[in-house]
Amino acid sequence: MYVPAVTSPFQTPLTALTGGPLDTAALTGRAVLVVNVASRCGFTPQYEGLEALQQEYGERGFTVLGVPCNQFKEQEPASNEEIAEYCSATWGTTFPMTEKLEVNGAGRDPLYATLTQVPDADGRAGDVAWNFEKFLVAPDGTVAGRWRSRTTPEDPALRAALEAVLPG
Repeated sequence: MYVPAVTSPFQTPLTALTGGPLDTAALTGRAVLVVNVASRCGFTPQYEGLEALQQEYGERGFTVLGVPCNQFKEQEPASNEEIAEYCSATWGTTFPMTEKLEVNGAGRDPLYATLTQVPDADGRAGDVAWNFEKFLVAPDGTVAGRWRSRTTPEDPALRAALEAVLPG
């Protein structure tokens, strides 16, 4: 199910986890799974599945975009540099990540202002409920799906939605 975005989620500048601007132009025309991540969460092992998706579908026009967030019980207190080292050394992540962002509240990043307008499978839009919530952005910039934290990267419905929006 495609839900038109008000604007493409990637039209506003983002800063990469490693500093400097994130190349959002490189996301244009790709299917992107945007995930707010945290290193001290019970869902942190999902990094492994996210990296597996990146490896499996990356050459077909897909990218995971990790978005560290410390808004949920302060489960991402590390610096950007520490997060980058942890994700690389512990989970072998190769997908791009932004600097730490707020996904809810008055400081909500514009990326999430667009994403949170989209309802999940139960029809609930609005605030991100917890770490590792997932939003699938189709190559045309529409938000094609939203899954809450308990949905793993291996979930058949998530994978089917991803397959449906892959370019080509």
